[in-house]
Amino acid sequence: MKRQIIPYKPYLRSLAKQLRQNSTLSEVLLWNELKNRQLLGYDFDRQKPLDSFIVDFYCKELQLAIEVDGDCHDYSFEEDAKRQATLEKLGIKFLRFNDREVKQELSNVLRTIEAWIIANQKK
Repeated sequence: MKRQIIPYKPYLRSLAKQLRQNSTLSEVLLWNELKNRQLLGYDFDRQKPLDSFIVDFYCKELQLAIEVDGDCHDYSFEEDAKRQATLEKLGIKFLRFNDREVKQELSNVLRTIEAWIIANQKK
């Protein structure tokens, strides 16, 4: 199956690089488990530009975005919902975790991601 390439605004490349250089602790913890195809052999990107947005983690093969919502997301729920809806129209699926979940229950977060992948991977 051919992967869908989702174009993005060129200015997002430098912003994504800045975000990678200033990751939160929960993003670093989750990235350490996703990088190098460690999770069921799937390739994830970190701070990936898609369309007019940047998602925390993205797997092209699964068209799966994983978001880690910190305190700043408490005040932007409506914006996050609009952004997610826009990207879902492009075929992207989302998993969301909050900062505390990743820091305190990382094994449960990883099990949730693995279960989603197993249920949704293309055969």
